[in-house]
Amino acid sequence: MPVYSMTGFAHAGAKPSAEGGAATDGVHLELRSVNSRFLDIAFRLPDELRQIEPALREALTAALRRGKVEVRGNLERAADGALPLPGSEQLSRLARLESQVHAWLPKAAPLSVHEALLLCRGSAPGTPRESLDELAMQAGRQAIEGLKEARAREGERLVAILMERIDALRALAAQAAPLIPAVVKKQQERFLERWHEALDSAGAGAQVSAESARDRALGEAAAFAIRIDVAEELSRLSAHLDEIARLLQAGGELGKRLDFLIQELHREANTLGSKSAALELTGISVEMKVLIEQMREQVQNIE
Repeated sequence: MPVYSMTGFAHAGAKPSAEGGAATDGVHLELRSVNSRFLDIAFRLPDELRQIEPALREALTAALRRGKVEVRGNLERAADGALPLPGSEQLSRLARLESQVHAWLPKAAPLSVHEALLLCRGSAPGTPRESLDELAMQAGRQAIEGLKEARAREGERLVAILMERIDALRALAAQAAPLIPAVVKKQQERFLERWHEALDSAGAGAQVSAESARDRALGEAAAFAIRIDVAEELSRLSAHLDEIARLLQAGGELGKRLDFLIQELHREANTLGSKSAALELTGISVEMKVLIEQMREQVQNIE
């Protein structure tokens, strides 16, 4: 299954068949989608299309799971219907109305040709109500398919970005693992050096054997190694990265699960930094946090 982003745009239009000759309206719909915790649909439709909102909402709910979706629509007039030829009945009705208005308002200005054409256009036969609804739903279905395709293309790009970050985090974890034994050994040598310095300054160097000093140093080094051991954190981090990669390859609705795993990655990176006993480990922890934050920003856009 593909991975869908919550960001996308699509538009579609539908025009009636010209065989009947009476239909003049076309319908154009635009769908815009951005990230959201839930599916939030907002409509910006003209009054002529208000009645199709429930059907469009049902179609969008069946196709999408998350995202803030804005639906915009407008009616289009055919070129030959921009200035319709007024019929005799229409002109007669306008003449009667104008006479009635002048009877009550003698100073009212007479209708111009432009005004008469506009009024005739408004009353001219257009697309029947049922046909207009059908056109709107046809455009809506096409736009929804286009939006899904756009979100799938964006999802592919997000997967590629996340996989790059996963590889970078694995490389950092591989750099961190060998540093722990070196840090422990360095700390052991430092403790032995300070231990001998303390004994010499106190004049007790002759009373304490080298073997005893070494045993004490090894004990302190072992306790220190336990405190700074990050093997468990690196193992959990590797497991989380493997799970994220598996989910991205499987596809589907991943956003909430990935968001949880990103939080766990943050936890392990923070623990790694708090246990750091060397500048190199601190730098690795900081770089990990930067990469994880970049992943979090991308995961926020996944459905």
